[in-house]
Amino acid sequence: MTVRFVGAGPGAADLITVRGLRAIATSPVCLYAGSLVPEDLLAQCPPHAHKVDTARMTLDEIVAELLAAHEAGHDVARLCSGDPAVFSAVGEQTRRLDAAGIPWEIVPGVPAFSAAAAALRTELTVPGVGQSVVLTRDAANATPMPPGESLDVWAAAGGTLVLHLAVQRCDEVVAALREHRPSSEPVAVVARASRDDELIVRGTLADIADRVREAGIRRTAVIVVGPVVGLGDAGCESHLYSAARERA
Repeated sequence: MTVRFVGAGPGAADLITVRGLRAIATSPVCLYAGSLVPEDLLAQCPPHAHKVDTARMTLDEIVAELLAAHEAGHDVARLCSGDPAVFSAVGEQTRRLDAAGIPWEIVPGVPAFSAAAAALRTELTVPGVGQSVVLTRDAANATPMPPGESLDVWAAAGGTLVLHLAVQRCDEVVAALREHRPSSEPVAVVARASRDDELIVRGTLADIADRVREAGIRRTAVIVVGPVVGLGDAGCESHLYSAARERA
């Protein structure tokens, strides 16, 4: 029996790896996060699979389900929206499984920031414009950020910022960013990336909060900040394919 933490992708049911789909299709037990996992993906579970929506469950309740599956000898597909490597709370679950002697593994998935970049039709690391990407979040009503990881620090450092779990406090986020970045800095907000109801709002630090409010975006959105957002067809060419590069 194995618990597999499966990256279920950003929302579209077909944005999942072959390995992840196989884990879902062969596991008698499936734990998933309510509104974040599409029904079409859950339909890939085996007939009569035990499916548990964890959206309103505590950590102890989730682990109890995993322990029960282990005792019954059932493999588990524990679906995580996006990729388990980013804001998935996998660590606290695997620590409990280690303590109980239950085997587990992680199956990577397509993260929300990748789906957002695809929706924006942009590369997040454009040569000569932005070569660093910081994935972070807003600390309000959540676990405190570690020392040295405040929004002020990342805003001052430069590069492209990708903020998860922050769109509800867009005004406060913009205010913090404008302490270190110009009001003309390009910003894009992608809500429900890859889904049929995907919505993109573009602007700058001067007007993005108003635009987000007008669009009624309150959750399931990624904020992308930096010059790469407003490039269009601009940007210099990389050394990777340059004719001047020496090739063995």
